[in-house]
Amino acid sequence: MNDPDDARLIALFRKEESRHYAFNLIVRKHQRRLYGFIRRMVTDPDETQDVLQNVFIKAWTGLDRFREDAQLFSWLYRIAHNESISHLKRMRRGLFVRDAAVHERLTASLDHSEHFSGDAIQRKLQRAVMNLPPKQRAVFTMKYFEEMKYEDMSRVTGTSVGALKSSFHLAVKKIEQALATPDQTLPPVARQTS
Repeated sequence: MNDPDDARLIALFRKEESRHYAFNLIVRKHQRRLYGFIRRMVTDPDETQDVLQNVFIKAWTGLDRFREDAQLFSWLYRIAHNESISHLKRMRRGLFVRDAAVHERLTASLDHSEHFSGDAIQRKLQRAVMNLPPKQRAVFTMKYFEEMKYEDMSRVTGTSVGALKSSFHLAVKKIEQALATPDQTLPPVARQTS
């Protein structure tokens, strides 16, 4: 079966005899992009795999109740968003430390990762993104790295388009401040607000 559309995959999933087959196809179709989003949120590859596994466990248990008025990827992305935010909250509670220590732990893997490659300015941008509060980080990641439209982001986060634009604007301002040195500025793509 060559890359079937989501409606076909959902129909196959709802049949007992093809449930596992369909779910494997869903995972293969969407895992790479979900992994990228989660990795930008939690940075650590092992923790990313754990969060991704939780996403697919929740998808498996909830797919029967999936309403097809939304896109499957948006629904999966929403689960990934919620799981990433929950993971970061658990991390803060579990470490019993201030936000700076959590930020240090999250950014520690940036220098040793193939996923966060690039020159010095790109690494500085990644560190600035990691310093954002989790919800702003998610909004910035979806808009800047994933190039999602605000309407799609709204479906994923359950937040109004206006609030998302405001959050993105605040995130960009914080990142610009973090990158403000005489010879480095934020790449112009981050300034987009549409």
